[in-house]
Amino acid sequence: MQNVNTPHSSEDGELQRSLSNRHLQLIAIGGAIGTGLFMGSGKTISLAGPSILFIYMIIGLMVFFVMRALGELLLSNLKYKSFIDFSTDLIGPWAGYFVGWTYWLCWITIGIADLSAIIYYLQFFNNGLPFSPVEGVMISVAAIVFIMGLNLMTVKLFGELEFWFALVKIIAIVVLIAVGLWMIFTGFTSTAGEVASFTHLWSHGGMFPTGAHGFLAGFQIAIFAFVGVELVGTTAAETKDPERNLPKAVNSIPIRIIFFYVLALVIVMSVTPWNKIDPAVSPFVNLFSQAGIAAAAIIMNLVVLSSVMSSMNSGVFSTSRMLFGLSREDQAPKAFGKLNTRAVPANALYFSAVCLLGGATLQYFVPNAVEAFTLATTLSTILFILVWIIILWSYLVYYKTRPELHAKSTFKLPGGPLTCYVVIAFFIGMIYVLSLEADTFRALKVSPIWLIILAIGYWGFYKKK
Repeated sequence: MQNVNTPHSSEDGELQRSLSNRHLQLIAIGGAIGTGLFMGSGKTISLAGPSILFIYMIIGLMVFFVMRALGELLLSNLKYKSFIDFSTDLIGPWAGYFVGWTYWLCWITIGIADLSAIIYYLQFFNNGLPFSPVEGVMISVAAIVFIMGLNLMTVKLFGELEFWFALVKIIAIVVLIAVGLWMIFTGFTSTAGEVASFTHLWSHGGMFPTGAHGFLAGFQIAIFAFVGVELVGTTAAETKDPERNLPKAVNSIPIRIIFFYVLALVIVMSVTPWNKIDPAVSPFVNLFSQAGIAAAAIIMNLVVLSSVMSSMNSGVFSTSRMLFGLSREDQAPKAFGKLNTRAVPANALYFSAVCLLGGATLQYFVPNAVEAFTLATTLSTILFILVWIIILWSYLVYYKTRPELHAKSTFKLPGGPLTCYVVIAFFIGMIYVLSLEADTFRALKVSPIWLIILAIGYWGFYKKK
């Protein structure tokens, strides 16, 4: 391992371990608290009612197992820099090619959706008026240039910025929980005449008021809230003392999900009954508004904007590291494997930025912005599920072919292969669930195009080399 204090001037050098435990812990929290929680939870509540609490706990448990498998694999060989490395080593070059390029596209699609979200949320500060296409392009370019500039500086700056982005989200949720508890214990009465009470969780049709169909429909949006949690694995190559810090970050995921997702939504649905929550309005904004905090809308719009910028920041970081890893495996152009004087894969960053700019222009050819956002996020969710399945597949191969490494591991996946099979079955079931609704089914029908493009790229270009 290289000395993290030594400046890196070689283009062909390795990524530096510049991220501290403080950075890694907050990156893990930031990954676990997505924009989907702030904005998507209203629609999920309207579909599933209080059963959303079980939905988040189930998805959270499955994602936690993926992270435990990821953690054991990365720590089994510290030469592994990301899931490209171990999937290539354990399954084969095609798996590394597939998972690297797919993960890259995951974050590009999220980045394009984030640009749409930034433009949408900034309308609040434009008296609610939509921006013209030219203004939208200017906002998109400014956001990409800002994030690019930060990522080009140093890895440590990325970690520092993500630390503060995550802190804003944490403070917003902690304040929401505190305000909500105050409203519940003081018997607060809303303008609609509803008294805040925990009994709202079961007194409006029970915990499963919309039946099995509503419960399954809730998974479609909820699962998107968790994408990005595996970012901890992407940053492992640039983290100091991964044997100590990575397990701490992974093991704290269940506690964070219970606190940030489950407890926050318990509070939201106790203050306002689930059937009175407007799916088009963030329930977080609604709760602060009911509490009589005049600046609630401004505060929460700024929080959501910071959350979207955090997502873009993470996405640009991830895409560049995936392209760097692919290049070092000769699965992407050599230029992407070059580092600048700050040990940052600058060429990979430039390419991802160009793709984001190209993708941003597509939103102007889609008449319905919400439909375009749904398409992008659903496609991203499908691709993330495929990446998670490859991680679990890699673990199954590792468990069978490297028993000596598993035996001496101090960070084992609970349940081993059995857990892998259960989680893989769950994610396959989630792909089926995405076919149940018309808007998400459209994205599901589009997704095989990417698999065809990958197959052409692998067999037509990489294999020939």
